[in-house]
Amino acid sequence: MYQGPQPGGDVHNGSMPLSRRTFIGTAAAGALAPVWARTLRTVGAQLYTLRNVLPEKPLETLQAVEEIGYREVEVVQNGIDKIWPSLRKTRLKPVAVHIDAGLLAPGRHDELEAAIQDARKRKFDYVVYPYLPQEERAGLAELRTFAARLNHAGLACRDAGMMLCYHNHAFEFTLMEGKTLLDTLMDLTGREIIGLELDIFWASVAGHDPVALLERYEGRVPLVHLKDKAEGTPVQTHEKVPPDAFKEVGAGTIPMEPVLRAAHAAGVRHYIVEQDQTPGDPIESLRQSFEYLRKLDF
Repeated sequence: MYQGPQPGGDVHNGSMPLSRRTFIGTAAAGALAPVWARTLRTVGAQLYTLRNVLPEKPLETLQAVEEIGYREVEVVQNGIDKIWPSLRKTRLKPVAVHIDAGLLAPGRHDELEAAIQDARKRKFDYVVYPYLPQEERAGLAELRTFAARLNHAGLACRDAGMMLCYHNHAFEFTLMEGKTLLDTLMDLTGREIIGLELDIFWASVAGHDPVALLERYEGRVPLVHLKDKAEGTPVQTHEKVPPDAFKEVGAGTIPMEPVLRAAHAAGVRHYIVEQDQTPGDPIESLRQSFEYLRKLDF
């Protein structure tokens, strides 16, 4: 059952605390090494990255993800039955599931409830709302209506022992009556029932610093999507970016160390690699991102 963010749950400071002598020696080294260097203990993969290969070879593909070193996965509810038996044959822990955005539309309450109960039976910790359609954000009145439905779904998820999170893209950073759509949505939803899955790529595409967003929403971001952005990607608040704008973590322009430090401080519990488009084999892209994160001190 979701119990709120647990700062430090996904990082470690080494095998033992720093002694006074070690602390003094490290501090004397100045900028040569951070006093409290951390590495990620557990990294997850969003299986959407593998959507073009996973349905054909689910077990082989998931075993490859496990062999890379990933220990958690985020899945998409559409098509989950096809991969679930294979997923259960691995040690990968499914922590979050993206549901169909249309399930929050009027008249689909029974379908939404069925999806929530399915997620509960599969022992997910988080249900994620993936994308807000244009008609639901045409103005403040529409956004208020959507927020009310999101709150209602969030209560249903909490009753089922999970937390509902909202996943951002770039459009959430357009201004609506002087505030970003994301700020307004966070204000209109309950802090204890609606979390944020912060996608750092889309925030950066929209011209916003992921570090500042993590600080602003501290305690409300249990999940982070880690992906990198190509140099020269224009600032925009829509999702029409070229495929090569998506880069493996560490191969682009987003400074990962500050992001990870801010995520740790903000209480992020799960760090999930996603790459919407890959230049070749998506498994190799996931491998490159993992190898970078595995070696990174922050």
